[in-house]
Amino acid sequence: MSDTDGARGTMTGATGDGPARNGVPENGPARNGPARDGAPENGVAENGSARGYAPGRTLPLAVEIVRQFKRRRTLVMFGLLLALPWILVIAFKVGAGSGQPTTTLRISDLATEGGLNFAAFALSVSASFLLVVAVALFCGDTVASEASWSSLRYLLAAPIPRDRLLRQKLVVAMGYSAAAVICLPVMALLAGTLAFGWNDVRVPGTGETIAALDVLPRFGVVIGYALVSQFVVAALAFLLSVSTDSPLGAVGGAVGLVIVSNILQAVEALGRLREFLPTFWNTAWLDALAPQPEYDGMLKGVAVSVTYSAILIAFAFRRFRVKDVVS
Repeated sequence: MSDTDGARGTMTGATGDGPARNGVPENGPARNGPARDGAPENGVAENGSARGYAPGRTLPLAVEIVRQFKRRRTLVMFGLLLALPWILVIAFKVGAGSGQPTTTLRISDLATEGGLNFAAFALSVSASFLLVVAVALFCGDTVASEASWSSLRYLLAAPIPRDRLLRQKLVVAMGYSAAAVICLPVMALLAGTLAFGWNDVRVPGTGETIAALDVLPRFGVVIGYALVSQFVVAALAFLLSVSTDSPLGAVGGAVGLVIVSNILQAVEALGRLREFLPTFWNTAWLDALAPQPEYDGMLKGVAVSVTYSAILIAFAFRRFRVKDVVS
């Protein structure tokens, strides 16, 4: 065989059109493309992802719910929220008759009149701070804590799409926030009923009496409104959580917003501008427990809260999409 024939045979074998030489298979080297059975070769799908990888199945909600539930701060916060109504019951029992008489009936003066009165009092004293801290904790700690533990980059390298990771975190955080806001007044209703009985509701200020069964559906609306009014706190805490590696900074920033808003709310020189403050309508739920319920203030509060929270959450997703995650 001449040198020309040998070279020709070598070239033919390398392209897979003839006999293999030097250990190359007869059909030539493996080529990228669909296999005969329709499965991707080399473990790569047509869209470039790994075989078997489904972005929609990463970080299931059940996994994230369990992870957050096992956190110590979750158990401590819910323990405090569930214990607070019983602490208030003990305080009223111990201090019975020691209060000074007043000319007007305040909500605290009527707390021992029945279960619903007590639940309304517990909600009024906790909504402005304790519930704010609970919501800020669940929403502000969720992403920032992963960054502080240097585990956020590993979640993204799993790989979990950024939008999905943020959405799963937000859904779970809002779920725990809703549970926190709901469990306190419900436990207060149970504790107040056991301690002070199931009686008709007396209205603060006028002392008018309303049947308890008539007020009970309204109290459900009150709890729902208390939850919606915390949306701004949740959204701001979530935005700060994706912007910082410090969970304390995210939680403190959201709580600081409420403090500043309450201070500005007391400045009467602002006039109607105060109505656009995120905390201005937080106590509008008291109008729902009046003999003639009014919901105008609650509707305005819902509009303000939903608007602010939608804007802040949109900024959170935009910020996280372009953030350089190094921790």
